[in-house]
Amino acid sequence: MCGRFAVTLPTEAMAQLFAATPSNDLLGGENYNVCPTAEIAVVTSQDGLRRLRPMRWGFVPSWYKTPSDGPLLINARAETIAEKPAFREACRARRCLIVVYGFYEWRAEADGKQPFYLSRRDGGPMVMAAIWQDWAHADQRLSSCALVTASANADLAPIHHRMPVIMEKDDWALWLGEAGHGAARLMQAGPSGRLQHWKVSRAVNSNRATGSQLRAPVENAAT
Repeated sequence: MCGRFAVTLPTEAMAQLFAATPSNDLLGGENYNVCPTAEIAVVTSQDGLRRLRPMRWGFVPSWYKTPSDGPLLINARAETIAEKPAFREACRARRCLIVVYGFYEWRAEADGKQPFYLSRRDGGPMVMAAIWQDWAHADQRLSSCALVTASANADLAPIHHRMPVIMEKDDWALWLGEAGHGAARLMQAGPSGRLQHWKVSRAVNSNRATGSQLRAPVENAAT
């Protein structure tokens, strides 16, 4: 599961990281509390050309008559993604990457759900596997995406049983479809020891909360 994340890398830096051409309509800017249905920057590859383009986080299946015609699909389970009617074609032909600097996860505790912030131990950006598609109905058009999740490794298991599939640079081309077949083997949590986590303020529970203080460590779980 992944329900919130933080984006701090400028649009230009994202484009350089992936050697991608940025769209002119990207919002850009830091966001330490990216919530479902927000517009985010996504890396796609078509005909060998990478693009950094805006999409709604919340996958819209082709049969939806409106973007809110059914459940909000922000995550797709790696174990069933190739079988689910909503995701199977996108999994085969429309895979993408999303770069963040960390994400939030919640653990059930005696006094309520406690949020944690997770980031890479090496301080670098975190690149998550995702799928996408263009949706259209009547005069509405929308590009949307969903993160791919897998069973949590030892880094996240004490907090939650699911986690995003995190891609290392050597796997980007294969996931984007640029390096032939075999992307299915990438849909797993990956080695432990690469992520760190700490408790953060419950202020992040509000989708209106903003600012870098949201990922600051807190001692008191009830803060």
